[in-house]
Amino acid sequence: MTTRTDTAKNDPIVESRDDLLAPFVKGEKPKDRWRIGTEHEKFVYRRSDQRAPSYDEPGGIRDLLMALTEFGWEPVEEGGNVIALAGPDGTVSLEPAGQLELSGAALEHLHQTCAEAGRHLSQVKAVGDELGIGFLGLGMWPDKAREELPIMPKGRYAIMLRHMPRVGTLGLDMMLRTCTIQVNLDYKSEADMAQKFRVGLALQPLATALFANSPFTEGKPNGFLSYRSHIWSDTDAARTGMLPFVFEDGFGYERYLDYALDVPMYFVYRDGRYIDVAGQSFRDFMRGELPALPGKKPLRSDWVDHLSTAFPEVRLKSFLEMRGADGGRWSRICALPALWVGLLYDQTALDAAWDEVKDWSLDERQRLRDEVPRLGLTAITPSGESLRDLGARILDIAGAGLQTRGRLNAAGDNESGFLDPLREIVARGKTPAELLLERYHGDWNGDVGRIYDEMSF
Repeated sequence: MTTRTDTAKNDPIVESRDDLLAPFVKGEKPKDRWRIGTEHEKFVYRRSDQRAPSYDEPGGIRDLLMALTEFGWEPVEEGGNVIALAGPDGTVSLEPAGQLELSGAALEHLHQTCAEAGRHLSQVKAVGDELGIGFLGLGMWPDKAREELPIMPKGRYAIMLRHMPRVGTLGLDMMLRTCTIQVNLDYKSEADMAQKFRVGLALQPLATALFANSPFTEGKPNGFLSYRSHIWSDTDAARTGMLPFVFEDGFGYERYLDYALDVPMYFVYRDGRYIDVAGQSFRDFMRGELPALPGKKPLRSDWVDHLSTAFPEVRLKSFLEMRGADGGRWSRICALPALWVGLLYDQTALDAAWDEVKDWSLDERQRLRDEVPRLGLTAITPSGESLRDLGARILDIAGAGLQTRGRLNAAGDNESGFLDPLREIVARGKTPAELLLERYHGDWNGDVGRIYDEMSF
């Protein structure tokens, strides 16, 4: 989630809808300036007892962040606490219960993306070896109850933790017990954004299935392959979901703007602190009628903050975020951007992907999204085939898109090899979660603690 470190004192007030549209319009870039931004989270645990460390304890999360500064990262503070790091590889930040996230830099090709992930994981492993800390690549804590988990000292999280139980039953689980991989991608125009948004939403259930990696809750199978994905179905209906309006004729920036205005607020950031406005209206804010800040109108940075508090399956800011994947290990961190770059950054591939899903109805898309967390690749698509069969074709389309891009490494390899972990999943017909369940019911003898040996970085 976004980390704010200062108030933009010279930031102008939002005066019109044009000001609200500006982040979307400014996001337009010619194809030669399209970049790839990959985000990935992992769980942090004590190797001695598999406990999630607190922020303040010796060898805990604060010490982990400070130890990473030996690699050139610069501390970012909030309220006197180091809550993030900034550097050439992007930002290292904390999720609410201490999940460690790299929000990577905007890079030109996937070889750079995978090298960036490798550098980060090498750094955290080196520091973890010093501190007795391990890192777990999954979509959900396999054995931790909410009350076992620490809370990080970030103001926006305190507000969200208070608000989540008012609007859903699983929002606290989303904050405290899940990890994800995401990729942020560019668009050249409003029409290009709309086509990419539609393909991204329609195929997000496929990404969820391919990366399904959260089958355990509090030490037992939970009946899902991606419980992380299921959690989003009861987090906060006002700011999550499949956004049916994206598929309506005429969809563009204006329609997404109206959706975002209808999303209730969480906070306003002023003078180094977060002001709780949870549930209040950005429209009222624009009129100077926000109860928590009477007479005050929003700054443009407030709108950018607000856009980061909507959590649909695909999110628009000044780029598009693909948000459907569980956390996982190194090869899957590289595979997620490979999937979406292959599909969305080559027009022939994008058109072919759209042809696969353009005739699906609203109800059919929603049904698939609802079934995938339990069924994974065996879910039946609106076209009447298994998601596995569709996935094979989609991976072929993505692979062709990556070959057409022609971005080569020093050995002369293009980017399509990063899809190999996903090709293996489709060929096997089993999600990562199903392989974990086989181990649980097999040689683990029902001991989910064995997962720390299998899924740690």
